[in-house]
Amino acid sequence: MDTFPGLKKIEKLVDIRNQLKQAGKTVVFTNGCFDLLHRGHIEYLEKARRLGDVLIVGLNDDASIRRQHKGPEHPIFPLEDRAAILLALEAVDYVCPFSEDTPGRLIAQLMPDILVKGGDYRLDQIVGRDVVERAGGRVIALPLLEGRSTTAIIRKILRAYGIEG
Repeated sequence: MDTFPGLKKIEKLVDIRNQLKQAGKTVVFTNGCFDLLHRGHIEYLEKARRLGDVLIVGLNDDASIRRQHKGPEHPIFPLEDRAAILLALEAVDYVCPFSEDTPGRLIAQLMPDILVKGGDYRLDQIVGRDVVERAGGRVIALPLLEGRSTTAIIRKILRAYGIEG
């Protein structure tokens, strides 16, 4: 995990979170696969970051993505590459990989001030909402940029090479 300074295991990130809380900083948390990063991801992360002082991104590890997508062809980029790309963005302060199918445990340990997901989720579908709201935090669903998705990009590439996707 020392390859990239902002890539942290949960135990270290909990310590950082506690320091940020003592300093009065607002911590925003979001999560996802962030495979084949595109403009929709960038704008979403920038909006999330503007909601607070620090943005932490929970990043699904490769095995959890394979379970979700039910196939060995996912993710396109391995965890370390996806983390490096995210950490190159000015909006992202920390990335924390997780292996579970949901970020529930991560959210409960970090207890962010603001939990953010994309607008394709209804508030009642957002994992961790109950924990964050019980602690006095806010949960926000940000609108997504229309027409931008990793799935659409993959389909377009496959069509370009004459492969049905």
